[in-house]
Order: sequence, then structure tokens, then C-alpha cells
Amino acid sequence: MTTTTEETIHSDPLSSLGDALETAAASLGDATTNARASAKVAARKVKQTAHSGAYNAAYGVSFGVVFSAVFLVELLPEGNVFRRGFEDGAEAGFDSAVAKAEARRAKRRPYTPDAEESEPSA
Repeated sequence: MTTTTEETIHSDPLSSLGDALETAAASLGDATTNARASAKVAARKVKQTAHSGAYNAAYGVSFGVVFSAVFLVELLPEGNVFRRGFEDGAEAGFDSAVAKAEARRAKRRPYTPDAEESEPSA
């Protein structure tokens, strides 16, 4: 028969409690850091999804309106006064939109990093 002896480790119970508290505090700090990082990633994903949804909605509405208008105009005979009116009106609207966009661009001051620093803040 073989006899085995087990070693008994005698330690201070308060020391074990202190070690457990230190481990718990470290785990809690890691969890807080991980939660912040996860929240930032989730917020970024939600923002991307919202932007994508808004873009797709605007694209769909724009495509639907323009396609429907062009389709209806194409149904009209070539020399029809309504067709000519739609075509001329669309061209004038496009020219007006381009002119307004160019006027807005001309009004804008060119960006210079120094201009931001020299302007007083409100």
C-alpha cells in the first residue's frame, strides 16, 4: 500500500479576500472598456445604416418621379404641345438649378485654415 500525503496550504483568509477583490476590480475595469468600445462600434453601425436608408429613400423617390415623368412624356406624340411644354419646362428648370448652384458657389468664400483662427468666436 502506498500512502500519499497531501500538503495543506495555510494562508491568511484576508489575503485571499484581497486577491479576489483585486481580480474582480480588474475584471470590472476591463468590462467597462469593452462596453465603451462596443457602444462606439454599435453607434457607428447605426449611423451608417441610417445614412444608407436615407440615401436609398431619396434615390428611390427621385428615380420614381423622374422616370414616371419621362415615361409619360414619351407616351405623347412627337409634335404634341404638351410634350414640347414638358421638355422645354424640364430644360428651363435644369438650367435654373445649375445657375443657382453656380451662384451659391460663387458667394462662398474659399476655405483657408487661417481664416478660421482669425475670426472671433461668438
